[in-house]
Amino acid sequence: MTDQPRHLPVDALEDWTAAVCTRLGLDRSDVDAALILDLARDVAHGVARPAAPLSAFLAGLAAGRAGGSPTDAADAAATISELAAGWRTADDHG
Repeated sequence: MTDQPRHLPVDALEDWTAAVCTRLGLDRSDVDAALILDLARDVAHGVARPAAPLSAFLAGLAAGRAGGSPTDAADAAATISELAAGWRTADDHG
């Protein structure tokens, strides 16, 4: 394993997303990849990198429990991004 980050070309990310949607029985049009990637970025920068995938999962869980619509997903992501923007760790309290 190398220390070099892996970056997927846009087409590969779309192919991966479509394959996962197919395997999980999800409608690809219900998946806003940009929304989730923006959420992950906000959390990675505002909280910590390991919190990004967990937060994406939690956004999906919350959206599903709220009804599962694209609006539910956007609302959950916005809530988490807002929390991340104001997040302060114990180290920040000096």
